[in-house]
Amino acid sequence: MTWTGLESAGVERATIEYSETGIRAVAQIEGGDSACRYALSVDADGRTSGVTLECGGRELRLERTDDGWSVDGERRPDLDAAVDVDITATPLTNALPIRRLGLRIGGAAEIETAWVAVPDLTVVVGRQRYTRVGPAAYCFESLDSDFRRTIRVDDEGFVLSYPGLFERVTGS
Repeated sequence: MTWTGLESAGVERATIEYSETGIRAVAQIEGGDSACRYALSVDADGRTSGVTLECGGRELRLERTDDGWSVDGERRPDLDAAVDVDITATPLTNALPIRRLGLRIGGAAEIETAWVAVPDLTVVVGRQRYTRVGPAAYCFESLDSDFRRTIRVDDEGFVLSYPGLFERVTGS
């Protein structure tokens, strides 16, 4: 899949691999302020299990174990309620909760994520709400700010359009 950044003028190319144990995504974002590479793994239940992100010569590693989340090898109890990771530079991570939650039209869910800011690679708790507003549309809201967008997705829950931020240009 390929997305173009509308605000950052970057281009993201991602490869999604499915297996019996879950999903693995590998991507590179070129151009703009958010140039980086990342790989993420999602278990068979749709929970993010690990992320490696490289940006500006620095690397960030998030890993979920039986004890909870660690960031660069350090335990982060503040992230214990997070099931998903949300990387600011990509719309791919919005697909993770959309796919996992399986909301019906009109259904909503509030979640916590490990929210990763790019390019500075800080990780904080991100409180979010997803509301399914149509067959292929979800209202995404940050509960920590006034940010809100209605995201259009394909049949697998991957973002097609994230108004003002991203548009998918290839991939299905």
